[in-house]
Amino acid sequence: MPDFELEDSIGKLCVGIDEAGRGPWAGPVAAGAVIILDRNLNPKLLNGLDDSKKLSAKKREKLYNLLFEEEKAGKLCVGIGLASAKEIDEMNILQATFLAMKRAVANLKVKPEFALVDGNQKPKNLPCGVQTVVKGDGKSMSVAAASVAAKVYRDRLMAELATVYPYYGFEKNAGYGTALHIQGLKEHGATPEHRFSYRPVREIAAERQKAGQNS
Repeated sequence: MPDFELEDSIGKLCVGIDEAGRGPWAGPVAAGAVIILDRNLNPKLLNGLDDSKKLSAKKREKLYNLLFEEEKAGKLCVGIGLASAKEIDEMNILQATFLAMKRAVANLKVKPEFALVDGNQKPKNLPCGVQTVVKGDGKSMSVAAASVAAKVYRDRLMAELATVYPYYGFEKNAGYGTALHIQGLKEHGATPEHRFSYRPVREIAAERQKAGQNS
């Protein structure tokens, strides 16, 4: 379970950073940044935060709402950053993820002195010192909070995109390559929200174009 050991070892005002949406074929990549200013948080938050992938969607939603309640109370601050599918195609997913992280930090109301970033890839564009933490969302309370913030924000955004592009199941698969998503691509083609630098999207688009030329 995450705690404040890493934050304490740094001894500076730390922001936890995590991303959501590197693997999907569609939609932006999202990053969450959370600074916990007052550790006297709602016990449901302290006891519930963990790696967002280990939590049910229902529990993530509750924790997400609690995060913003505590932000209103001045106990923490949350920043969300996005990099679009177009930006992912232009610069690759890793660099786009770093861009989303930079934007998440820029959207914080408080400037951090140090960043704890989930994973083993260190962004070079943050305005403070950085330490990467493998499986950080299971170790650091700040990173766990950022993990939930990024995941729920992105899932909600994909559900909204599903109302604009109804054939791909975005509200269920968040843009991952499920059977329904593949069927939608084959029957209706790709949308502006699709990542054409991802091989399955590119290959299905090429097959559709070839079939159209041969018909």
